[in-house]
Amino acid sequence: MLSFSLLQTMPVPALPTLQAEFGTSTTTVSWVLSAFLLTASVATGLLSRLGDMFGKRRVLLACVAVSAVGTLLTALAPSIGVLIAARAIQGVGAATFPLAFGIVRDEFSRERVPVAIGWISSTFGIGFGVGLVFPGVIVDVLSWEWIFWLMFAVIVAGIVAVAAFVRESPVRSPGRVDWAGAPLLTGGLVALLLAISEGRVWGWGSAAIIGLFAAAVVLLVVFALVEKRLAQPLIDIELLGRPAVLTSNVIALIIGFGMYGAFTLVPLLVETPPQAGYGFGASVTEAGLFIIPMAVTMLFASPLAGRIGTKAGFKLPLVLPCVIGAAGFVLFAVAHGEPWPIYLGNGILGIDVGFAFASLASLVVGAVDPRQTGEATGINTIMRTIGGTFGAQIASTMVTTEVVEGTRFPVESGYTTAFVLSAIAMGVAALVALAGPRRLVPAPAPHAVALDERYGHDLLFGAVLTPATGGRNWRCTSRGSPTARGWTW
Repeated sequence: MLSFSLLQTMPVPALPTLQAEFGTSTTTVSWVLSAFLLTASVATGLLSRLGDMFGKRRVLLACVAVSAVGTLLTALAPSIGVLIAARAIQGVGAATFPLAFGIVRDEFSRERVPVAIGWISSTFGIGFGVGLVFPGVIVDVLSWEWIFWLMFAVIVAGIVAVAAFVRESPVRSPGRVDWAGAPLLTGGLVALLLAISEGRVWGWGSAAIIGLFAAAVVLLVVFALVEKRLAQPLIDIELLGRPAVLTSNVIALIIGFGMYGAFTLVPLLVETPPQAGYGFGASVTEAGLFIIPMAVTMLFASPLAGRIGTKAGFKLPLVLPCVIGAAGFVLFAVAHGEPWPIYLGNGILGIDVGFAFASLASLVVGAVDPRQTGEATGINTIMRTIGGTFGAQIASTMVTTEVVEGTRFPVESGYTTAFVLSAIAMGVAALVALAGPRRLVPAPAPHAVALDERYGHDLLFGAVLTPATGGRNWRCTSRGSPTARGWTW
């Protein structure tokens, strides 16, 4: 999990260096991120389903090994074309998220699953913080190649650890490779994410972008129709319509939209020189330090969400972080003139991300059959990725629409508008979570009482009694005792 998190973020601070090293354009070097994103989204859906079919540990080892090969190629890349292709190979490692969640559900006792998922989610925060802080130092002291050598070492350590300590899951979902659905899903996701990631560069109203969006809609609709006709589909369409799964996916999309805009904007804001009228003129390394509070609070928030969810259900730890996240973005919008609100806001957003990611994963895992864990969590991850891609592009468009006269720096109001939009998105996510299934605070569980045989022989033995009026009477609600059901003591 740490290796994938590093793969996602570590190249970001090094993009200017890579552009200068290979003598390429900004548009071309942006494909270092886009290529990874495209294959990551496709691999998440396909490989998570294959894990359900053929064994999660086996598929996990395979996808991380492929990712290691891609990382080795990035470290040795002689040209920007090879580097982009190698980044596309690295994206296969994205399937580690749903596969890891599935392994946890299969191997851990029920009460330990939410906390374990929380720890896995917190690893995202560790990798995110490290991935934005250390690349600047590595490039300054060594060279850009060492960023990828470090990632390669972490991936190899992960492969060894999985091989040594993770058992193969006994849970299987029988099926076969859906040769009709796989290319349709792949084509639809590639068209959608390509349109979102390149819309700002090619023009949102251009024929190419409109054509890509249209192709995505057609391919995904055809994919859904094909899957509904199959006895053993790649993705169970009816599964996605379950209230808990549908609500979790919509929330993941909205949270991704709001959160990833902040991930891309905060470093740009703090790196802006003060002569633009705002910003702190931070270096790449100093900009990464602003993200550390987010990584720290995320580390503690994710396991805490698991513990709260185990006792009180996961609706409360999903609604609260959305409200907290909205407050963090409001702080960014109104008080970004000094460093301390940026540190504080990132710490607040770390609580938001930690709680939300852990709660979403636990809600999805708890709402589906163990044999469907991989595909359900895989789709949830894809929804978050789509939302994040769209949010980052919209935020970048808002910020770069107008620049300070005589400079190349965006006007301050662009950042303010983007942060307000993210706050609104988090508020909408809170409303969707409130409207979802289950109570915000679950009712007390029924009291299970094993009655002595002398109080009713075998008929009432083990009947479930729940409190009735006044707290002194008890009513039998056991389905196994129809004669006694409704009796009051």
